[in-house]
Amino acid sequence: MLSQQQTLEQKRAQRAWNDIQSVVNRSDEFKKKYGSLARRVPMLVLTNGLGQTLAFLRAKGKNDQSDEHNVLFNHLSAWTMSQVAPNVSDQNLLNWVLKSDSTAYRRATAEALAYLVWLKRFAEAELPTEEG
Repeated sequence: MLSQQQTLEQKRAQRAWNDIQSVVNRSDEFKKKYGSLARRVPMLVLTNGLGQTLAFLRAKGKNDQSDEHNVLFNHLSAWTMSQVAPNVSDQNLLNWVLKSDSTAYRRATAEALAYLVWLKRFAEAELPTEEG
């Protein structure tokens, strides 16, 4: 008999798949921009850190909830917060990171990167790329 319990890796993959599918019906321009951003964000986290990358996404999003930067910020926040601080009422990952200690920050970074691996792969598979 097979177990119905999903592994954490399967849950990450499922959330990333659902997040990419939520973008598939948007405009071609949005899909291209989101896909390009999803491909770049893991390297931004590795190069600059999670906090800096989150700040970058927020700054570029300009509080426009339909902007690809904010959509990706929300996807990343929702998943990572569900894993590192599920009982915190404010599910904004940037706010949480700014208040956390270094151990929590490292755990959030590791979880965010694990999720972003799946998001990047599904973006490559499902979304068009920007020309140039």
